Amino acid sequence: MLKELKRFFKQSFRELLVYHHRSLEYRAMLLTLMVSHDGEIDACEKEKLKTIARAAYPDDEERAALLVDTVFEFHKKIVDDNGLNFENLVLLVQKETKEHRRYAEKIDLEQIATLLECVEDDNEEKRLFEARILEFLRYLKEEYGEKR
Repeated sequence: MLKELKRFFKQSFRELLVYHHRSLEYRAMLLTLMVSHDGEIDACEKEKLKTIARAAYPDDEERAALLVDTVFEFHKKIVDDNGLNFENLVLLVQKETKEHRRYAEKIDLEQIATLLECVEDDNEEKRLFEARILEFLRYLKEEYGEKR
């Protein structure tokens, strides 16, 4: 109970209580792009989100849980049409990546691509849409990431 209350306060006052909250929110936006375009997050996607969050923050289980909670928060805003829609999210990710080039390094295409495993084989439209999202993220990573 206390742990849930603590997570609630951190989620509610993320900007004040969470170190590098903008970075966490950026990662959440990337993941939300992959799971929210069809209006629902299924059980497979929930498990993949938890796995990706633990990989992003291997030494901080609380931060990983906060990342997943933030994805659900963004998803709810999109579904409820509460000040955010999918197109706005795409533009926001592009803007944040352009303004904060270091964020491009947070785009882990391999981890994000694992969400494609949740798409049913007969749902070609969803698979194609998610592949296009991955192409968009690859473009952002190449365009705004560190030039080697």
